Amino acid sequence: MKRRDFITVLAGAAIWPRAAEAQKKIPRVAFLTTGSLEMPETRAGLNAFYQGLREHGYIDGQNIIVEVRAANSKVERYPALASELVGLNIDLIVATNSLSARAVQRVTTTIPIVVPVMGDPVGDGLVASLARPGGNITGLTFLGPQLVPKRLALLKEALPAISQIAILWHPGAYGERTMTDMMKEAEEAARTLGVQLRRVAVHGPDEFPRAFSSIAGEHAEALLVFPSPMLYTERRRVVDLATEHRLPIMAMGKEFVQLGGLMSYGADRAGSANSDSSLSGFSA
Repeated sequence: MKRRDFITVLAGAAIWPRAAEAQKKIPRVAFLTTGSLEMPETRAGLNAFYQGLREHGYIDGQNIIVEVRAANSKVERYPALASELVGLNIDLIVATNSLSARAVQRVTTTIPIVVPVMGDPVGDGLVASLARPGGNITGLTFLGPQLVPKRLALLKEALPAISQIAILWHPGAYGERTMTDMMKEAEEAARTLGVQLRRVAVHGPDEFPRAFSSIAGEHAEALLVFPSPMLYTERRRVVDLATEHRLPIMAMGKEFVQLGGLMSYGADRAGSANSDSSLSGFSA
């Protein structure tokens, strides 16, 4: 099932009963995203969402209203945007990642929330369990921590001579437990593979130049990009800076490779959910 199909089917199931109760009130859906609406990457995701709606008979401004809010790569804006959307009498909110979903979760326990991309929804406190999620959140998980060892192993297999790998990561991209688990999995895999890791944190795009200068100064031979909504949204800058510093990249999505990165392993965010993409779905 394609991701956009998954979202719109869930939207239809959640919206129409509430709409009927309101005597055929036009349903209102919110779309909360990370990047600026001027960014091609953000527009592509939003256009895919609109296309999915159209394929199921929903036309924005005719039989559905879509409220779009963008954090402009400043994830600290999520709480204010979430509160704003909840105040608009929204029937369903599409929060495009775990961080935005947590912000929405804090301000509503009744509005259905659909999350297309989550790292560890249980570890992040978004759902009680994959089998019995409960609450008002549903969506897809790309099983973030579990894929880290595989990424490192593939990177080492492709570049067997490397011994120093830098990790570019965004503190707070997911819940504390999820971030801790990812780092633990990376360190355990590194010991097994006989490589050393150098962690470099970035809180926003403004810190990229400093981060890559630090990575270069540590003589890293390759770069592992940790899952993060902000890093994914800013992937063009990440790839450009890695190329400038002659760093081969292992990332979480094929979109990095399409921009010139070396390799990726993870979920196809815009494509189908199949076993090769390590994408898992669940519903309440």
